Amino acid sequence: MAINSKYQEEWLNPEDYLQGELTSQTKHEYVDGQVYAMAGASRNHERIAGNVYRKIGNHLEGHTCEPFASDIKVKAGNNFFYPDVMVVCEEQNPHEYYTATPVIIAEVLSKNTRRTDETTKRLAYFNITSLQEYVLIEQDIVDVELCRRSKGWVSEHFFMGDEVCFESIGLTLTVEEIYARVDNEDVRTFYDEKRLAAEPNVT
Repeated sequence: MAINSKYQEEWLNPEDYLQGELTSQTKHEYVDGQVYAMAGASRNHERIAGNVYRKIGNHLEGHTCEPFASDIKVKAGNNFFYPDVMVVCEEQNPHEYYTATPVIIAEVLSKNTRRTDETTKRLAYFNITSLQEYVLIEQDIVDVELCRRSKGWVSEHFFMGDEVCFESIGLTLTVEEIYARVDNEDVRTFYDEKRLAAEPNVT
């Protein structure tokens, strides 16, 4: 989801922000002492985030690594964000409402979130020492961007027909699985072409 609008003008310390989130009806992200309200999410956004969370959760059943959806915060330096999906494997003295040690973070992009997810969050996330993979998933087109620490955070892009390997948890997903039930032009075109290829030629 997106950072939508600023919540207050004066600088707020992290402790007051965390305390305020416990009673707030709206989620907020905390960036450089400023608090921003979160915007709502589209159906496609929730489909993608739900697909990734469910597949990871099924894969990690009985494992010490644990997936979290967008209600748990991640601490990145002095900032706090609500990733769409993340995986945490090891924590010492875990906090009830946030983590500082994710191994995977996935964000679903939209027109409103792209700038934040590709700049502010990307830089903050890359400085989390436990993080191994950062995933950015478009919702209006088909494009899964995967950045791995092991490859110097160089971006790899995956499209319909490809497979995406999350090395840090040993899980491979097809792009079709990530975009299951999603309705956009790229998805419709892919399945139209697939259907036509499967139809017998009539001469």
